[in-house]
Amino acid sequence: MKPFFLVLSIICLLGACSSNKYKNPHIEIQTNAGDIEVELYPDQAPKSVAAFLSYIDSGFYKDCSFYRVLNMDNQPSDAPKAELIQGGLWGGKRKRPELPGIPHETTQQTHILHTNGVISLARLEPGTANTEFFICIGDQPGFDYGGANNADGQGYAAFGKVVKGMDVVMKIYARNEEDQRFDPPVPIFKIVRL
Repeated sequence: MKPFFLVLSIICLLGACSSNKYKNPHIEIQTNAGDIEVELYPDQAPKSVAAFLSYIDSGFYKDCSFYRVLNMDNQPSDAPKAELIQGGLWGGKRKRPELPGIPHETTQQTHILHTNGVISLARLEPGTANTEFFICIGDQPGFDYGGANNADGQGYAAFGKVVKGMDVVMKIYARNEEDQRFDPPVPIFKIVRL
């Protein structure tokens, strides 16, 4: 009987020591509304995922927020409509670090389309994205390569998808807002790797 428990103990120990719980990296966005688990896709969007994980590892996402929301009521009537929540370091208490832009990975390259729950990098011009990100509410084809939501037609760089906590995303989305800004911003305590 002792050899059986020894073998069982070794198997359990090896399982506990395994650092790869998932095929792809998973992260958790910890907010005061609950936690959001996101699977990242490094095989499809290697530059975006590597940068995002480096920001997590550097502690940049400690005490930041979801600060922006787009819904069907807060956008100009003549603009392509979109629904999302946006978060990151912008407008936070801490000074944002000066970071280089992440090389832009279009949805044409990655094949990660902006569907419900997809996380993507916010940007101005292609190659200017860094710490700011958004989560899609519903399908948002206007954010894809060639979509109507970017004058340059390059879309945004999608790099992962919510796998748990979409109810939390929807709770945040429903919070009070004024002129596309959450009032008050929704605290993100930290973002961690799982």
